Amino acid sequence: MNIFKCLSVVAAGLALSVTTSFAEVEEGFTSLFNGEDLTGWQIVGKRGPGYIVKDGVIVCPADGGGNLFTEKEYSNFILRFDVKISPAGNNGIGIRAPLQGDAAYAGMEIQVLDNEHKAYEKLQPWQYHGSVYGIFPAKRGYQNDADQWNTEEIIADGRTIKVTLNGTVILEENLNTVTDPQTILSHPGMLRDTGHIGFLGHGSHVEYKNIRIKELPYSTADNVAPEGFVALFNGEDLDGWKGLVQDPPARAKMSPEELAAAQEKADQRMREHWKVVDGALEFDGKGDSLCTSKDYADFEMLVDWKILEKGDSGIYLRGSPQVQIWDPANFNQGSGGLYNNQKNPSGVLVKADNPIGEWNTFRILMIGDKVTVYLNNQLVVNNVTMENYWERNKPIYPTGQIELQNHGNNLWFKNIYIREIKK
Repeated sequence: MNIFKCLSVVAAGLALSVTTSFAEVEEGFTSLFNGEDLTGWQIVGKRGPGYIVKDGVIVCPADGGGNLFTEKEYSNFILRFDVKISPAGNNGIGIRAPLQGDAAYAGMEIQVLDNEHKAYEKLQPWQYHGSVYGIFPAKRGYQNDADQWNTEEIIADGRTIKVTLNGTVILEENLNTVTDPQTILSHPGMLRDTGHIGFLGHGSHVEYKNIRIKELPYSTADNVAPEGFVALFNGEDLDGWKGLVQDPPARAKMSPEELAAAQEKADQRMREHWKVVDGALEFDGKGDSLCTSKDYADFEMLVDWKILEKGDSGIYLRGSPQVQIWDPANFNQGSGGLYNNQKNPSGVLVKADNPIGEWNTFRILMIGDKVTVYLNNQLVVNNVTMENYWERNKPIYPTGQIELQNHGNNLWFKNIYIREIKK
């Protein structure tokens, strides 16, 4: 072979190597891996060498691992990549995950596993490749043999999670369909809107390449309910709301006629002090709490709120106080805690309030007597028993109204949505 033909063969081989290591990034997608180093990534809980880059591939060695997360957070997206799993290999793709905690629970984990290895013959269905760990099982039978490359796509679009493996959709589920209380309470991360994407090492050799992402639109329109939710406030008037009539035990003792008369007076007082301004509920600081016309049992609730300096408010759940809202500087603790608890925790895990005068967002989950609260996408209360403030010798009421509470301060609320959770 002459020198020119030899060089041509070498060049062809190099071109093939580049082609197999780096797929052309499709229009609208951004590469997450430059093929040379881990720029744009950060490792948490590093074990041994952690993750390394070799021949244009991110490698989790058998003696390495930890969690390798993107520095950037993502909400809705299409993630595409190639993965090669060693025999008995085990890894995972963390999505919408925080940097700390177990990503399978604090966020969500899409399983990466050598399905056909005998070591995994007796796993739960939701532990196999492509499954949302602990929540949804993926179809099996579409994975290539160990030590061969697989092409995978993960779509997270709102509450819909879709996984395609080697051209076949192996999972497409909506998180809003999960109604088992234990599953929901064990996986608070399934409620998160945004977070990091990461490779979750489990002490075995797994390789990744051709990693790219396309971010999908994320609706921010005020007072338009997300998929699966109902708007409690329409941004225009007080439809669906009523004034406060005393407390639950007192209301229970009233005759229907007494309650109706009291409600009429309370509604008039409500209209004097609550009004709609620029698509938000505004309270003038002089009246009583604003209550939903309907009672609720188990639910997931979203609500944006804003207070002024030294402000003090809260969200009553099932008519009982309360998920706390206040000025952290004035009370030396962040918002979101179950303030009136005596036996169970009443404070927050972390202060997550935005500066006074800016909007904050609660995500509140109530199942049975357990409450989980996110404030501005940070977990501040995790699966805490809420006590019955009105009757301490009884558990929290099984149903009740939701109340926007006040302590004589100016308050603003908007984007109030609810999703009832029924078995």
